[in-house]
Amino acid sequence: MALAASMPGPHLPVQEVAHWEPVLPGLIVLLPLLGFVANGILALRAAARSSAALRAGTDWDPFAGPARPRTHTLPTWIGPGVMFVAFVLALWNFAGLYGAELHDPVVVRYWTWIVTGNLQIDAAIQLDQLSMIMMLVVTGVGFLIHVFSVGYMKDDTGYPRYFAYLNLFVFFMLVLVMGAGYAMMFIGWEGVGLCSYLLIGYWFTDREKSDAGKKAFIVNRIGDLGFLLAMFLLFQAFGTLDFGPIFEGAEGRLAAGGATVTAITLLLMLGAAGKSAQVPLHVWLPDAMAGPTPVSALIHAATMVTAGVYMVARSSVLYALAPTSQAVVAGVGVLTALLAATIALQQHDIKKVLAYSTVSQLGFMFLGAGVGAFTAAIFHLMTHAFFKALLFLGAGAVIHAMHHALHKADSHEDAQDMRNMGGLKDRMRITWVVMWVATLAIAGIWPLAGFFSKDEIIWYTAAWAGAPSNPFGTLYTVYWLVALVTAMLTAFYMTRLMVITFHGQSRVDRNARPHLHEAPRVMTVPLVILAVLSVFGGWVNVPEPLAESFLGLFGALPMSEWLHHWLEPVTHDAAAIQTAALGEPVYGAPLVGGGEFAWALASTLAAAVVVLAALRALGGRKYVAAARDTAVPGGLRGILANKWYFDEAFDAGIVRPVLAASRWCWKVVDTVLIDGFVNFVGNFTRLAGWTVSLFQTGQANTYAFVLTLGVLLVLGAAVFL
Repeated sequence: MALAASMPGPHLPVQEVAHWEPVLPGLIVLLPLLGFVANGILALRAAARSSAALRAGTDWDPFAGPARPRTHTLPTWIGPGVMFVAFVLALWNFAGLYGAELHDPVVVRYWTWIVTGNLQIDAAIQLDQLSMIMMLVVTGVGFLIHVFSVGYMKDDTGYPRYFAYLNLFVFFMLVLVMGAGYAMMFIGWEGVGLCSYLLIGYWFTDREKSDAGKKAFIVNRIGDLGFLLAMFLLFQAFGTLDFGPIFEGAEGRLAAGGATVTAITLLLMLGAAGKSAQVPLHVWLPDAMAGPTPVSALIHAATMVTAGVYMVARSSVLYALAPTSQAVVAGVGVLTALLAATIALQQHDIKKVLAYSTVSQLGFMFLGAGVGAFTAAIFHLMTHAFFKALLFLGAGAVIHAMHHALHKADSHEDAQDMRNMGGLKDRMRITWVVMWVATLAIAGIWPLAGFFSKDEIIWYTAAWAGAPSNPFGTLYTVYWLVALVTAMLTAFYMTRLMVITFHGQSRVDRNARPHLHEAPRVMTVPLVILAVLSVFGGWVNVPEPLAESFLGLFGALPMSEWLHHWLEPVTHDAAAIQTAALGEPVYGAPLVGGGEFAWALASTLAAAVVVLAALRALGGRKYVAAARDTAVPGGLRGILANKWYFDEAFDAGIVRPVLAASRWCWKVVDTVLIDGFVNFVGNFTRLAGWTVSLFQTGQANTYAFVLTLGVLLVLGAAVFL
């Protein structure tokens, strides 16, 4: 664990530039879309060939013959290629912005999209320090995941379709983080939801996998409703959905702590909870493991689930005006972190352990945003992207090797169940080493990335708990204690994953063991790059006390606190509002004598002790039962294995009542009321027609009689009434 950059330090010298012109920013967004179009055309052509072969009663092999260069080789270059160029452009713009003293965002407007009444929405992107960090994470980590996918998905018949979806996913995520207003953000927000549905249910012929895609899509719609309602309130208050006018006029138009700003921020948090899998809307994310493993890495590290954290950080001014909402955000985050960490303790699917790990770490990010440490939340988002992408891709390498070996041995054991693994370090040395790097990083071991990011959030939680005017000080102290426990659990369940997967005796099918091998280079190179980032990624924000101590490698670490200064133009207003409302944070509280260096030393030693204890407790076992020999757990272990029965509770409290109500409506409302009313109208019309037909005799004397009778009735009514 680590320490926060608690006090502002000296700014890095920069060249003062009055105006900065971004370089082709629209192309950064457009390139993944072009990749989607190109790969989509190849996918459609492949589908057409397959359909023609099916109608002809023959089999079409996309991996052989002249069709392969178009349906398989071209996506290999197009998919990662557009990502690489987009990353280079993002890096180029970052370098330009880094050399400028930019305090206001640069907004690039392309065309007016919607005009109706007072509402005008432009197709516009915004470039500032926050969007630039997100662009680098999305394109950089996304590029590595695309490269890894080349090896992982090379034998999949839907190869071009896979890369088309992957490129589209990145396109919408870039729209989300680069949009200049909530409307543009919402376009990307809905787009990543669509792509998650397509990629989670990528193998749609499998009912379980397609259901997982639908579950993710439906659960996210709940959060999206909150986002929509928040936008309605924002438009009512400001007459626009653009970031600039809203954030500049927030203090003047919204009363601090008032009902309007509280409602807006709580509704935004509902949207964030759906997209970033916070309790109780977290249930979709573990099921999202049904998709290909690189998709899991993309969702968990570079796209989608980070969207909620980004949205809260982008709305920092609004949250600073709503202390109650901040307390709710922090509470939801820390509760999610704890519950997900406990569930991860009893999961055996390697991807689901990592899925709940992501849910837990996202909880830490929301805790940081909830206590006003928006920079710390983004810092952890960035470092988490490095080691979580590494963990998922490393798990993908393991699954790839296991699937290949079990297939060769004609074994039907689960290739993702850790109980069917063991001893893999002897055959997958590179994967073993890099995954240990990621494990120690997420556990908060010095000097890896998690040491400097995750515990900065814990530090700030303690600091704001001691703020003199904080009405939620006691509550924040509880949050701090829960976060400490969760951090210890993180170190334990991640060590458990490594021990069961790579250490001890091999539990792999005996016939499959000879076929186990390391992943190809196209998969291991991204792993090594991410391992390097997992080590050094946290060094961009080293606090001065650590840089000058032995924890700073005897002063060798840069005393930069760079990220805090980089994001200061974005977070400055929120920090000023919060400090004015709550007072200065008390660094060290509620720690007794909690100096920065002492806290950092104690936290990293505690994490190291947990890792070593887990190694001793789990690694000392001579035999871990394989999945086929394991009984169903009971008691607390059973509760955790069944994920606190959230799915069962939703099924009993929501799904079944909705189904029952639907069946009742079908039987009663549709059959009795609707059909009954329609039948009544039809029968009444027939009766009326039959009655009128009695007077249609075709005889003139009958018509004269009826006419006379009618006249007499009218005259009688006129006389007597």
